[in-house]
Amino acid sequence: MTIYQVAEAAGVSISTVSLALNHPDRVSPKTRDRIITVAGELGYRPGSTVSERARRRSGRIAVVAPFSSYATYGTRLVGILKTFGDHDVEVVVHDTPPATESASPMLETLPVRGDVDGLLVMGVPLGKKGADRLHKWGPPTVLVDSLNDEFSSVTFDDEQAGYLLARHLLSRGHRRLTYLHEPYRSPAYTSAGKLRLQGVTRALRETDGAAPDFEDLVLAGNDLPSARTCAADFAHGADRPTAVIAHHDLLAAGFLAGLRAAKVTVPDAVAVAGFDDGPLAEALGLTTVRQPFAESGARAAELLRSLIEKPQQTPVRTLLVPQLIVRETT
Repeated sequence: MTIYQVAEAAGVSISTVSLALNHPDRVSPKTRDRIITVAGELGYRPGSTVSERARRRSGRIAVVAPFSSYATYGTRLVGILKTFGDHDVEVVVHDTPPATESASPMLETLPVRGDVDGLLVMGVPLGKKGADRLHKWGPPTVLVDSLNDEFSSVTFDDEQAGYLLARHLLSRGHRRLTYLHEPYRSPAYTSAGKLRLQGVTRALRETDGAAPDFEDLVLAGNDLPSARTCAADFAHGADRPTAVIAHHDLLAAGFLAGLRAAKVTVPDAVAVAGFDDGPLAEALGLTTVRQPFAESGARAAELLRSLIEKPQQTPVRTLLVPQLIVRETT
């Protein structure tokens, strides 16, 4: 099966097929969907010309993630680069919008060139069409921070992470808690934040005596200034919660800055905690939950290397365990 046959069957030019497969943002959704559907039905896999089949391997993998929205994916990328560095493999990086900012968060079409030996998709969920297409004619694929029965994956136990942090705060005597997180445009997928909230809720249900008060607080944005502004309002609120859990350490840092500006003492008046445990958390003395980011990237890269060597393997799921790190802010 060649690109010429796909173009003929879809009623478009060869260049349009190439754009749809390698630069999907440059083709109208209707045309792109028709081309990809035809390619899947015909069993065409990009990079399957005679010369490329003779070459067998391109020595290239693609990594898709919301790199510009979350710095932690850069840390995961370090683990990936270290894993493939000794194997003379080129790693091609594709930035994508985060699922939280999309009205249609499921990834259906990947902006990945066809001549890659493998694909890593991090932090964005696959939609059914996208998953089916990848499974039928895509390269070997590994997911990070999302699950699909057709693919190997590396995930973090976010539900347990939320549980550990809430249990810690409850053990310190807090009975009024707030979870601080970024806005979500679509409820179509289960995000890390939702899983952490489930863990917090589980911890609250297990509390003896009167049920603790809990508030789910949505920020204006996913950045430090939004968290700082929220803290200013929080500081002047009546009957405010005594403990705040931020969805990640950067938001916790912004909230701490806002409390400091309002002369609210931490942890005496308000305890603050976050998730991730990067250098920022250590510098601020922030209680947090450690995620093994570099390890998750390296684990995913090792899974992908194995799949490239033996593509028909049964999907493998790796679940990484959270670790509570208690510091001065609680």
